[in-house]
Amino acid sequence: MILVQLTDLHIQPKRLALYRTAETNMLTERALRAVARLQMRPDAVVISGDLVDRGSAEEYRILADMLRRHISAPVYVIPGNHDRRETLKAELGHLPGVLSHPDFVQYAIDDHPVRLVMLDTVIPGSGAGELCAARLAWLDSTLAAAPDKPTIVAMHHPPFVTGVAHMDAIGLRNPAEFEAMIARHAQVKRILCGHVHRPISTTVAHAIASVSPSAAHQIEFTLGDEPGFWNLEPAAFQVLTAHPGAAIVAHTVYVEDFPGPFPFGPAG
Repeated sequence: MILVQLTDLHIQPKRLALYRTAETNMLTERALRAVARLQMRPDAVVISGDLVDRGSAEEYRILADMLRRHISAPVYVIPGNHDRRETLKAELGHLPGVLSHPDFVQYAIDDHPVRLVMLDTVIPGSGAGELCAARLAWLDSTLAAAPDKPTIVAMHHPPFVTGVAHMDAIGLRNPAEFEAMIARHAQVKRILCGHVHRPISTTVAHAIASVSPSAAHQIEFTLGDEPGFWNLEPAAFQVLTAHPGAAIVAHTVYVEDFPGPFPFGPAG
């Protein structure tokens, strides 16, 4: 199985740039073209939130058109804090799982060798995330339904402190409850997150948890209480591979083209 994770696209209305500088629509289109050019075609694409920037119907339609033109694999999405659930459901309801829950955008996909559990962490009107009692109960019962199948959980807000203080201030409000839940379900191998626009990894209970860089703009690396800034470090996405009886392996793939390829040869 080959799974691509894209995150934090921040699609804008036509002809507008994010923060008057970041051409996120162009950057997203470039990232989708890079996915389409992969030598080994993905079996699925996960987009882990902040699909659009303002939650408007126009933005979701722009994204839907980009996906239709570039991605032939199934696309699984969850909302981020910049998304609007009802508008997402109205405009992207044709994507698998989006309409399966009455209140949230969360669902499980059992079509692949690795199970995908897509989890909604959004608090409407807030930059922070939360797993309320209803979502925790849903997660528990969903994981309990397939205890022997390797599972990836995708969510927007990381369930751990990253050290990037201005982003941790709008992080997941109850990470300890989530970690306790994961600890009860040994089949969860990976937790895929977005939100922080940086490559970050740690463990949550027994599972590897990671934040993927944004497919558009990045957040400047800082640890501590410094004010937050964004930049145009190279955009990237994750490619995860899983083979029967083997671990899930994650690769960071940069969107940009770089000089090369150059053949290896004798030194000197």
